[in-house]
Amino acid sequence: MEPDYLIVGSGLSALAFGALMAESGRTVRILEAHDTAGGYGHTFSVGPYRFNAQLHYIWNAGEGRTVNRFLRKLGLTDEVTFARLDPDGYDHMRIPGYALDIPSDHAELARRLTVLFPAHAKGIAGFVDEVVRTDAELESLPHAWSDWPKVLRARGYRHLLRNRNASLADVFERHGLPPAARALLALQWPDFLLPPSRLSFFAWVMLFAGYARGAFYPKKHFHHVTESLVRRIEAKGGEVSLRRKVVAFLLDGRRVRGVRVEHVDEHGVGNGTFEELLARETICNMDPQRAARMIGFEHFSSGVRARLQYEYSPSSFVAYCAVRDVDLRQHGFGAFNVFHADDDDLEGIFEAMHHRGDYSRISFSMSTPTLVTDEPGDCPEGEQILELLTVADHSRFLDLKLDHPKGYRDKKQEIFDRMIDVIDRAYLPGIRDKLSVHVLGSPTTSERYAWAPAGNSYGSSMLPRSIWHDRLDHRTSLDRFHFCNASSGYAGFAGTIWTGCRLYEHLTGDRVVSGA
Repeated sequence: MEPDYLIVGSGLSALAFGALMAESGRTVRILEAHDTAGGYGHTFSVGPYRFNAQLHYIWNAGEGRTVNRFLRKLGLTDEVTFARLDPDGYDHMRIPGYALDIPSDHAELARRLTVLFPAHAKGIAGFVDEVVRTDAELESLPHAWSDWPKVLRARGYRHLLRNRNASLADVFERHGLPPAARALLALQWPDFLLPPSRLSFFAWVMLFAGYARGAFYPKKHFHHVTESLVRRIEAKGGEVSLRRKVVAFLLDGRRVRGVRVEHVDEHGVGNGTFEELLARETICNMDPQRAARMIGFEHFSSGVRARLQYEYSPSSFVAYCAVRDVDLRQHGFGAFNVFHADDDDLEGIFEAMHHRGDYSRISFSMSTPTLVTDEPGDCPEGEQILELLTVADHSRFLDLKLDHPKGYRDKKQEIFDRMIDVIDRAYLPGIRDKLSVHVLGSPTTSERYAWAPAGNSYGSSMLPRSIWHDRLDHRTSLDRFHFCNASSGYAGFAGTIWTGCRLYEHLTGDRVVSGA
């Protein structure tokens, strides 16, 4: 029997969409090439340790916000709960000579910045005010990007119209902020993997203001979230089929009838067993560019083809670590993230790391999920998880992996050693003796395990031109075929859940997050 919805991929937007459809009585089947569901939301094990592939903290999980409304629709708000990171400083920014803890209160943020840079009080006040007003205008926009131009013309959104093509650096410059203040405010660049000169001001405001409303971590860790959604789908008669790699989409004129899949092993290698699966409608959680290439770009309308020409976001290097015989809380860590840069030149540091592979000056993030929640499960008792993340170029790592495997391993170790040197010097002396495990993930790791083209971390890059009304959405111009992916919505935990919810709303008319 053909399901109502055949979903290609099991990322968070797919799980959100599938869970809502299953809850509403539709039949769904999800196909996943990996041996674990969740996309970048999946968790992997190394002996007794568990690490999430990409996620460190989330936003829009508070009462009445996107994640909360989604879970309430499924009746999971008592099962899937969240701990809030320290509202007095959920992100701790550190550069030589300066320390800034980012609070949830915007007025307090302005006060703290003014204490650090008293000669720039007027510019700081103007910048923070612009953030607040831009956030308010973004919050009041309709959820459909195609409606934005009409609404903007009718209501006169001054800050949105002024900043529609602006980067974060452009707005810094407008308000005359000094380099160190800019660095402290932009130091959470690993949340975007872009430097201020390339990052959309809108994207920065959405995330920054979202975290100000509440930065959260799942109390039972991320694996519990994805497992809860899979269980709900299966409990409602749905199916999540792992190790099923889609190799072709089946077309009948302009209608996508289903897919052809190959069964693969735990390494993603096909075993030569194929099957064709049909459905009433097909949902594409796979990267839209990759899917369009498989189908043939000529089958899509000119408008969709234009929106499919997005640039992928950069990739990341992640060190998954655990420490023993030490309490990280005694060394400047806690229920918050720590962001470090060797100096205030974020543009230069980013360019050196990403474009030249030069990590002699480094900037990276440090997250400690086991300090946010008391729930056990991700490491042995008495140990704590420490995850480190910075930017990395996929092509460099791919070339090394294919042509010089030892060089590939050496490069990973080099970046890790630079991070550990910084932590040993500035945060936790002797950390090397405290490490009980460390696993290093490169851009090719992301490509392999998350099926992310070029190892991208966020789908399409969050450039100013990409965060506007002509951004790709669920519409494909093909019959009964819909995109449902970070590049056709928003990236991140809350963003991808929002994307899945919005497609559900579009197909059913049942409101879940509209107006959230």
